[in-house]
Amino acid sequence: MLKPQLAEFMRRMDPKSVAIIPAAGEAVRSHDTNYRYRQNSDFFYLTGFEEPDAIAVIAPASEKKFTLFVRPRDPEREIWDGYRAGVEGAVRDYSADESFPVADFDAKLAEILDGPASLYYAFGNGSPELDSKIIRQLSLMRETNRKPLEPPAKIIDPTTIIHEMRVLKSDAEVEIMQRAADIAAEAHVEAMKAVGPGMKEYEVEAMLEAFFRREGSAGPSYTSIIGSGANATVLHYITNMDTLHDGDLLLVDAGAEYKGYASDITRTFPINGKFTAAQRDIYDLVLETQMSCIDMVRPGVRLEDLKTHSVEMLTAGMVRLGLLKGDPKKLIEEKKYMQFYMHNLGHYLGIDVHDAGRYYFNGESRAAEVGMVMTIEPGLYISPDTKNIPEGFNQDVPAKYLGIGVRIEDDVLVTANGARVLTHKVPKDAQEIEALMAK
Repeated sequence: MLKPQLAEFMRRMDPKSVAIIPAAGEAVRSHDTNYRYRQNSDFFYLTGFEEPDAIAVIAPASEKKFTLFVRPRDPEREIWDGYRAGVEGAVRDYSADESFPVADFDAKLAEILDGPASLYYAFGNGSPELDSKIIRQLSLMRETNRKPLEPPAKIIDPTTIIHEMRVLKSDAEVEIMQRAADIAAEAHVEAMKAVGPGMKEYEVEAMLEAFFRREGSAGPSYTSIIGSGANATVLHYITNMDTLHDGDLLLVDAGAEYKGYASDITRTFPINGKFTAAQRDIYDLVLETQMSCIDMVRPGVRLEDLKTHSVEMLTAGMVRLGLLKGDPKKLIEEKKYMQFYMHNLGHYLGIDVHDAGRYYFNGESRAAEVGMVMTIEPGLYISPDTKNIPEGFNQDVPAKYLGIGVRIEDDVLVTANGARVLTHKVPKDAQEIEALMAK
């Protein structure tokens, strides 16, 4: 039985059409060693097939609607690299109507392209060799006009369909994503319990990722950010080499990948288990903003309005704390809040941590829909370096806030009744965090 996603993709294709979707190839790390393999997200979404160098051919009007070209079984290579499904497994385990060795694809390409009025293929999307083969074959077929060949007259990027499908998660996808969220949340809790002054950031990273693997995760869904002290003010800090110091905050942005789907959580907490008054000022403002934005999530709310709400709350709070000076409305008009809050409120989440899908249509912000999963992650980042503050921004930042970075991030599913927080198992109330760490 075809995956529901593949059946739906066929339903949305032009009736007389064919799609060619390549898998990811292996990536060389250095010399003769490769990076750990991860399948192309769109290919995985449609087929579930997780081996490299495969090609899916999808033809909804054909008797053989789904064909997989795969690496054949090879006992010698399997000793070195592991089991292959082969052409038999592609049919047996992945519901292909037929399967061939991937080496046969070139010989069958003319047959594949002869007849369909439309070709769905994403040129320039990571497979230049396949791009060239298809271009050459189409050119040859068009030039050979004395033979009864009918190459596609129209070429369509299949991501225009696939990426919009990926925005709305099925119940089965939500179940997987909930497990990914639970694994990551439980890992964050364990980190809060274990962290203390003198540890290294990479020790926290190792602890989290070991927990991910013990619980059945394939590993982190992105490079973990473990930023202590001023490192927390660097948005994508991934060096993770510094020592954790008494009195500093630790920002941990780490998620687990489970059955191909990502979770994405950020928590910020005191290394010694107790927030200072200045840290609480910043933390409570970010938390209040985050919770208010989550409360706004429901079908129909514009995604841009969620961001606007976060900007309004954070700007008003920064004026109260002295981080910004002036009228909040004017500060927002002049984007002065970007001195301390310079990123979006969140992003789609799914197979990719920054998942596929459009945020705007015809210049208008998209509205939330049932089945969307997104992150809600406001933050404030106050650089310790006052010498490099750009002209036009506040030069007189209160000293007690310098070097404080706070981000709080949860994974949120849009339901008919509002927001369902998938990552609820890890605390974010400051007192709950302190109580947990005191244990």
